[in-house]
This record gives sequence, structure tokens and C-alpha cells, in this order.
Amino acid sequence: MNFDEQLQHLIVEALQEDIGDGDHSTLSSIAAKEKGKAVLKIKQDGILAGLAVAQKIFLFKEPTAVFIPYKKDGEAMYFGEKAFEVEALVHTILQCERLVLNCMQRMSGIATLTKQYTDKLVGYKTKLLDTRKTTPNFRLLEKEAVRIAGGVNHRFGLYDMIMLKDNHIDYCGGIEKAIEKAWRYVQENKPELKIEVETRSIADVEKVLAVGRNKVTRVMLDNFNPADVAHAVSLIGEIFETEASGGINLQNIEDYAKAGVDYVSVGALIHQAKSLDLSLKAVIVK
Repeated sequence: MNFDEQLQHLIVEALQEDIGDGDHSTLSSIAAKEKGKAVLKIKQDGILAGLAVAQKIFLFKEPTAVFIPYKKDGEAMYFGEKAFEVEALVHTILQCERLVLNCMQRMSGIATLTKQYTDKLVGYKTKLLDTRKTTPNFRLLEKEAVRIAGGVNHRFGLYDMIMLKDNHIDYCGGIEKAIEKAWRYVQENKPELKIEVETRSIADVEKVLAVGRNKVTRVMLDNFNPADVAHAVSLIGEIFETEASGGINLQNIEDYAKAGVDYVSVGALIHQAKSLDLSLKAVIVK
């Protein structure tokens, strides 16, 4: 499924989870055909993300709804600004409110933290990757928030790239055996899959260099300090892409970039991000 198809599936499931057999608060107090207007108010500085998602949520529920954006995804937002207005049936506004806020608050928090990391990489070739350390069934939008703020999406799941991590390697009996098995599998089943191999030491890097040429695309340098990353990068040269992972934060990310690594992956972009404060308020026209 493409992004829009996955998003529609998410919207359907999320609305069903929230509405269940009926939004009885709204059903009991608001006439079905009553129309209204609401505004999304920004109550915390940061990077806006999820605006396009909010529009798709409202239009999914009511295709004739009028959505008026005042900002764009990826823009800086400040307390007191408006992100958008929506005009629709009041039932639509109230039933979509929580889903819209949950998505935008979470995505904006992730985008805000991601931007802090990408700002540290300005002037370096190193690109910032996210990971699979995401909220179940919400990975699509968490990774979209990273992309909006200038990060790069790593693999979306177990299906779109082979990554031979420590447990794969240990179960196989070593890096060499793991690479050979993965390479045979790729040739026989999915030639388009790229192979990444985790290494835990310079000795591991040397093993990948010995058996992985023309088979492995990227070498992950897991829990290497910046000096060891620089050493590994010098050994690898242009033979493989390089990725540093583990223990990378805002305080040391620039040290890893200086080491010349192609990518740094940071799970904290998503699992440590704090949702930002946004609110959807009714606009009463008298």
C-alpha cells in the first residue's frame, strides 16, 4: 500500500476505535445537520507536522468539509498562531477532533526534536535516520514526522531491507555465515533487497570487508565511539555505506558527523519525543 492507502486504513481504524457504536455525547446534544467552524490553536513553540494529515481526516469523514490551512508542515510555529480552520458538520468536527489532535501533537513533537538533530548536521555529509522503535500501528505518521523535519526514513519494517543484527549473526554462527545465507536468499527470492550488517567491533568490520564486497550495501557501527567510527570509516572507504548507531544524542551527534559516517540512526527521535500543546476550539458566529 502507498502512503495514502495506509493513512486511510489508519483513519478508519482510529475513528472506529474512538467512536465505537456512536459518539453519544454529540448525538445527544447536537442536531445531525448543524454546521460549524473550528480553529486549531498553537499553544507551544515548535515545528508543525500533521497539517496535511488533519485535512485528510476531516475530508475522509466529510468530503465537502472546507479546510483552510494557515501554515505548512515543517514550518516553525509559535504560541498564539492558528494552524488551520475547518468548516463542516459539527458532528464531523467533534468526532475527528481527538484523532486530529493526537496525530498533530505527536507528529509535531517528533518533528521538533528531529529538527534539533538535523540542525546539528548542517555542513556535514551525514544524514539522520530514524528506526523501527515506534508506536505500534502509528509508525507511518511517526516516520512521516521525521521526514517532514529533514530526517531520513530507515526501513519501514522487516520487509523492505535485510538488516543482520547481533541476534541474527549469533544464531547463524558468525558474520560470514550470516552474510552468505542472506546473499543467497536475496538472489533466490528478492534481488532488489539491500543488505545491512551490524558490527560490534573493528574486527567485525574487517570480517565484513573480507566477505561482503558486492553483497553488503551498508555497515552499521553499533555502539562505536566517534574515534572508532572514524577508524572504521577509514577502513571501509567507499566500499560500503556506513551508519553509526547507539548512544547518539544532541550532545555528541556532531562528533559522529565529524568522523565522516554516512548516516547516524537515532531511536530517540520518536520514542523520546514529547507531544506539543495544540487545541481545537469552536468558533461561534453570532
